[in-house]
Amino acid sequence: MAVSEADEAALAAKFAVMRQFLDERAWRVYLGTEANALGYGGTAAVARAAGASEATVAAGAGQARDPAALAALGPGRSRRAGAGRPRAEGRQPGLRQELGGLLEEGRRGDPVSAVTWSILSLRDIARQMTLRGFPCSKDVIARLMHEDGYSLQGMAKVLEGRQHEDRDLQFGNINAEIARAVEDGEPVISVDGKKKEQLGPRGRAGRSWRPAGDPVKVLSHDFPDPGGITICPYGIYDVAANRGFVSVGASGDTAAFAAAAIRRWWQGEGSLRYPRATRLLVVCDAGGANDWRSHLWKDQLARLAEETGLRVEVMHFPPGTSKWNKIEHRLFCHVTRTWRARPLMTAAGAVAGIAATVTAGGLKCTAVTDGNDYPTGLKVPPARVKEMERRHLDRSPFHGEWNYALLPVPRPAPEPEPAPAPRQGPEPAALAAVAGVDGFAALLAEVTLPWQADRERRLTLARGRARIKDSSGAPARLPFEAAVAAAACRLRLGMSYTLLGQLFGVWHTTVRDAVLPLIPLLEPHGITGPAGPRVKTLTQLLELAAAQAITLTGTPPQNPGETAPPTLPK
Repeated sequence: MAVSEADEAALAAKFAVMRQFLDERAWRVYLGTEANALGYGGTAAVARAAGASEATVAAGAGQARDPAALAALGPGRSRRAGAGRPRAEGRQPGLRQELGGLLEEGRRGDPVSAVTWSILSLRDIARQMTLRGFPCSKDVIARLMHEDGYSLQGMAKVLEGRQHEDRDLQFGNINAEIARAVEDGEPVISVDGKKKEQLGPRGRAGRSWRPAGDPVKVLSHDFPDPGGITICPYGIYDVAANRGFVSVGASGDTAAFAAAAIRRWWQGEGSLRYPRATRLLVVCDAGGANDWRSHLWKDQLARLAEETGLRVEVMHFPPGTSKWNKIEHRLFCHVTRTWRARPLMTAAGAVAGIAATVTAGGLKCTAVTDGNDYPTGLKVPPARVKEMERRHLDRSPFHGEWNYALLPVPRPAPEPEPAPAPRQGPEPAALAAVAGVDGFAALLAEVTLPWQADRERRLTLARGRARIKDSSGAPARLPFEAAVAAAACRLRLGMSYTLLGQLFGVWHTTVRDAVLPLIPLLEPHGITGPAGPRVKTLTQLLELAAAQAITLTGTPPQNPGETAPPTLPK
């Protein structure tokens, strides 16, 4: 039966609607059912209306009449098995084995893991396979590698360095203190210094929307410019209010700069947001300007506590865990996003970019410029460090080096330490007279200059250079006159260094170090080895002095049972 043109037009309209919803097999069977319904001449009419070949329509009509043939294709298949171009591994026996051997040479990853990777690129692998007699494309290599469990992936920054044994306990303490302070309505800030940025037309990571073909032109390298300006952003994140504050300076990233940023935040925002605050919790990492070992950081916070009347409590993250600081992923990451693909030409531009940082979660930022000079290398005097430990610092029993507070009102000053008792010892001239040395003053005048020259020579050899500054103001451990008298007693009376140390109230090593350089200087003056019995005790020395009608004042009493040197007064 011939099919009219009107019927073919109706079929074409129907096929145009149905084609987009059917896959190859369903489309072929559908065309076959229409051809079977039309009868004689239906195959040709359906082929013309659908724009398909008559062979396709005839195949579909046969599969529609024989459901068993359609089921023989298998689930999900549109054509019979074996159709199409044979795979490369089928045409080249041994291809997969050769590829496995090549990948093993550049294999990385855990051998028992389900996912591994290779350091070779697909083109490199295809080139090596061609040289080994198995030519194939990179697409074939990619398919075989996926089937063997390989994947294309980057690096994951999940490995950590050495971990402190109390790391988790410190994390728990920090979280508990933050929750407690927020519940009490006290301010909690997370502080840290952001990466330094050099101003100028320098490239930055990221992309931004611009007219096509008009990218921002920057330098082709990132070498530091010795004459350029480097900014140091120091950030403060208010945990409870979800507000950021960044102080941008062009001086050193020091503890004084960090404390000044906290002071400006408190004066500009913190005091207004928390008018009834009595304490300030500062959470920071363990290094940088807010290093837990920095005396300058504690000194500046102590001054801040006195100025504001707040108890400034500081909690440091353990070393190597700074990425857990809230400011890193609640403020700095968004600032970096705002700066993306934009060169920082001026400090004002960098500050404006920070101030424009907002998030859908409600984060807002304030940015200011700090033009003050903060020199590096400043040291806190030891007296100030000692005063802070006694009066300003309140350290926690659990890791007091990480957890401490600066008091707004220092503790009362402790009572001054008593002055050390004067050093006991006999008069050098009288002691030298007991040793048989006459004219002690003349001997000192002759020995002083050679002794000073020899001492300077020994010190220069020991330090490897000449003296930089005069150290004559430093107190001597044993006066020169006493050292000369001790050397005379050592040579003439044979007194031991231990006995001489007891006599002058110093350690025997102090006497030894002072006497040894003087012995060669005294021998030319006739002061040599002992002429009589050796003096082994202080009692024998006093008896010898009494026999010569010489009084030794300041001589400590003899303790027969004591052999160790006396304890020096503190």
